[in-house]
Amino acid sequence: MSRYMIAIVNSSSFGKVFPEHLKRLNELGTVKHFTVDGEIKGKELAEILHGYNIIIASVTPFFTSEFFENKDELLLITRHGIGYNNIDLEAARNHETVVSIIPALVERDAVAENNVTNLLAVLRCTPQANERVREDRWEERASFVGRALFNKTVGVVGVGNTGSCVVEILRNGFRCNVLAYDPYKSALHIESFGAKKVSWEELLEKSDIICLCANLTEENYHMISTEEIKKMKDKVYLSNSARGALVDENAIVEALKQGKIAGFATDVLEEEPGRAVHPYLAFENVVMTPHTSAYTMECLEEMGSKCVRDVESIIRGELPERSVQDKSKYVIQRRQKVC
Repeated sequence: MSRYMIAIVNSSSFGKVFPEHLKRLNELGTVKHFTVDGEIKGKELAEILHGYNIIIASVTPFFTSEFFENKDELLLITRHGIGYNNIDLEAARNHETVVSIIPALVERDAVAENNVTNLLAVLRCTPQANERVREDRWEERASFVGRALFNKTVGVVGVGNTGSCVVEILRNGFRCNVLAYDPYKSALHIESFGAKKVSWEELLEKSDIICLCANLTEENYHMISTEEIKKMKDKVYLSNSARGALVDENAIVEALKQGKIAGFATDVLEEEPGRAVHPYLAFENVVMTPHTSAYTMECLEEMGSKCVRDVESIIRGELPERSVQDKSKYVIQRRQKVC
């Protein structure tokens, strides 16, 4: 048996769209796909992955301290994505496990593009109109009069990697007046992309449309809930391509019922995968996609290639690029920083 046992956990795309990535891994060790419940307990997850010392991970499950306490040797968790809120970095460090992610620029354009794509679909009633045509009901087209994105006041929450690209699309492509809330970015940084830095209250009160692009932290969990929605304009539109838990789903549903929210587009849910019985899907003015913002051929090709390179690096004893947990006895050679 190879010393290297590679587990691909909860990834619906790795090795399937680009099988050459899987072929390269098979040359390095034994490879197996695992699909587990997103809320699986750490001890049970560790038992399932016993013997596997390299993991390619998706947005779920959660690699908690309980997981690391019960896990045998684990050299690397490489995220097939840019977020790492599902990995306890301190526990990983104590376990000598390197944690690496995809460089943010790999996903930037794809995720930003999908935020605006889903938003446009809601604004222009595209899914409903398409459905009627397929049902041979062309004459009902007057039922699908939408709203324009051009020249609207749009609030962007989070002006990091994805958010800055969303700002550029809205400002340069649709002549929007873009307001931005990000307590960690300076006014100069935000203005360089074409937005105005504002307070959270001002963004809620003045935006016709709100695009969520923030990382999920303890501080911004359910940052949009009942009280925040009350402060928004009537008939506001929301688009979320970041994390589902940024919004309180019950509050969103209630606002959709009341008509306070005129349309909601989301690529993410607090608990994934979503099902046909999800309460969002009771509304025609909701577009919900299955966490596919990064699903372009260009993005997935580089994401998969990066994960393979990470595995190759750790096997050589080298620190993978973009390691967010970089302390480990398994790393012999560290990457030099380029000044």
